Amino acid sequence: MKLRHALLPLCLLAALPSLASARGFEVRDMVKLDRVSAPLLAGNGAQVVFAKRVVDADLKGSSSLWIRDLRTRDLAPPKRLSPEGWNVNSASISADGQSVYFLSARNGSQQLYVMPLAGGTPRQLTDFALDVDSYRISPQDDRVLFSAGVFQDCGSDLTCTSKRLDAAKADKSSAQIYDSMFVRHWDTWADGRRNTLFVAPLPAAGAAAVKGASAISATLAGDAPSKPFGGNDDFVWSPDGTSVVASIRVQGNQEPWSTNFDLYKLDATGKAAPVNLTAANPAWDAGPVFSADGKTLFYRAMKRPGFEADRFGLMALDLASGKAREIAPQWDRSADGITLSADGGTVYTTAQDMGEHPLFAVKVADGAVSKVVGEGSISAFDIAGDTLAFSRNSLKSGDQVFTSTTAAGAPQRAITQSAGEMLPDVNFGDFEQFSFKGWNNETVHGYVVKPHDYQEGKKYPVAFLIHGGPQGSFGNGWSNRWNPQTYAGQGYAVVMIDFHGSTGYGQAFTDAISQHWGDRPLEDLQKGWAAAQQQYSFLNGDKACALGASYGGFMVNWIAGNWNEPWKCLVNHDGVFDQRAMGYATEELWFTEWEQGGTPYDVPQNYEKFNPVNHVANWKKPMLVVQGQLDYRIPVEQGLATFTALQRQGIESKFLYFPDENHWVLKPHNSVKWHDTVNDWLKQHIGQ
Repeated sequence: MKLRHALLPLCLLAALPSLASARGFEVRDMVKLDRVSAPLLAGNGAQVVFAKRVVDADLKGSSSLWIRDLRTRDLAPPKRLSPEGWNVNSASISADGQSVYFLSARNGSQQLYVMPLAGGTPRQLTDFALDVDSYRISPQDDRVLFSAGVFQDCGSDLTCTSKRLDAAKADKSSAQIYDSMFVRHWDTWADGRRNTLFVAPLPAAGAAAVKGASAISATLAGDAPSKPFGGNDDFVWSPDGTSVVASIRVQGNQEPWSTNFDLYKLDATGKAAPVNLTAANPAWDAGPVFSADGKTLFYRAMKRPGFEADRFGLMALDLASGKAREIAPQWDRSADGITLSADGGTVYTTAQDMGEHPLFAVKVADGAVSKVVGEGSISAFDIAGDTLAFSRNSLKSGDQVFTSTTAAGAPQRAITQSAGEMLPDVNFGDFEQFSFKGWNNETVHGYVVKPHDYQEGKKYPVAFLIHGGPQGSFGNGWSNRWNPQTYAGQGYAVVMIDFHGSTGYGQAFTDAISQHWGDRPLEDLQKGWAAAQQQYSFLNGDKACALGASYGGFMVNWIAGNWNEPWKCLVNHDGVFDQRAMGYATEELWFTEWEQGGTPYDVPQNYEKFNPVNHVANWKKPMLVVQGQLDYRIPVEQGLATFTALQRQGIESKFLYFPDENHWVLKPHNSVKWHDTVNDWLKQHIGQ
């Protein structure tokens, strides 16, 4: 018996050497992994160009461009395209498919460059007094449309803004005076500048970089692109290059409580007055794209003013008649963007769908929808003819670049490595989607991730992750902030519930959370936790901690006072503590006012109905509180108040504070500290 017992594990180890040496995924792996993104097709689909971000030994990141010839079938890896030592971003392909444009701060400020796809030395095209923030090259490849943050009363004089900024720095007083909002937004205090669109000629070969430009949106008191996350999908050239269409919110002092973005037609010379093309819609219009003949403008539109998580429908505007129609009104998904097929008959778009983020094809004529690529989350894609390039991530890997065709189910060719290929000594936790009956007896979905060292018959402590938004999802995708594999890598099982309010399950499902922050989603979380334990016997319900950020942080505070029984510990990252104070202190007022059904003074009872501050006396479980000083969405006082409530009652608690982070923890060293602190908290309370 002794001999047989001794030989059995040796045989197993010999048969499975990879399992013997495998380790779990952890934060230091995550911050060091190469990250690829933004695939572009060139040469009519013969080449794919993509961006790759790497970090050095001190975790300082840099991005470069890489290229792969798709006509060869060898195993040669992609080649670096941009020169060594250059940090570049925002690539685009020239109209003739022979060159690539990109932005770089190589010479001190971020400017536009171009270089041949065949290789060579980049040529600087612009030398403006300000950074180029985003851009689009004209269809004729002769001009650049770009955005820059300026004082709009400076008009086309870019040096005017730079001089005023220098003067402000020289002022011995640091005081700022405001007479309207936004006073601050996301993580930045307002200084009077707006993102504004300009047009400049591109210099001929051998000519000096251009220094001057013409403002074309300075007469509109709105940001183009929008702050803080807008990009060049907010504006587009007309095919003939005579005009530009941009999505801009022009709402004066009502801007913080308005989601009314309109599409404005702008004269490319800046001489004619802007024309509002979507004035009839008081909600959000976004993502303009012209048909090849310039007669139709495609875009995305919401219907309900003030609701940022409304469904984006696909629209087609006949520019001659001014009539707009929705292309696929019966498709109950919210479109992320618009890419047209070569013949203009199909719109390609991604959308959240049942815990994943696939690529869809939508027929313009009849609105028929089909899935082109599923399984995981498509983060970006490009199409040339019937060639498709896309980047996709999942619960087991960050983005990989693939090529395929636009035919559904077509074979896929991996151009870059998966996380598992880059980390061959790491064993990632397997995952599975499950479902149960939640609030109103409706079907709710969730995911369970097994620990990296999973063994049949063994029970594992659980990290119960609660997503933010609240209109969001912890689905089959990769995150560089809240990544379930970092918990699975520590030996924990992970449970994630897409409660009512989550995206990708139909707009009614998303709508269900508004004015119901504390009842419907809580019921889903409770029933989901019970269902997960019933369906997965390896979950140790006696050793579990609940963790969440943003809305998830609110829910952790709400759980602390209303459902604390199952949990050995809690982690609250940037969570709402006092709904009423949040309604007055946050910057994007449309969010709280929609979610609570009005302002704090019009419907004070709504702000108190699901207010964690009213249940502090019931708190008893240990809580780690995380907060960033630059978080103006959920201000730092909310985290401080949470910690005070815990400390004043003698409840075991810690406060992890980042003076240089916003609503997210983005800096690599801070990310490592965040994960180490959270993991230590879990280890202290549920083991491993």
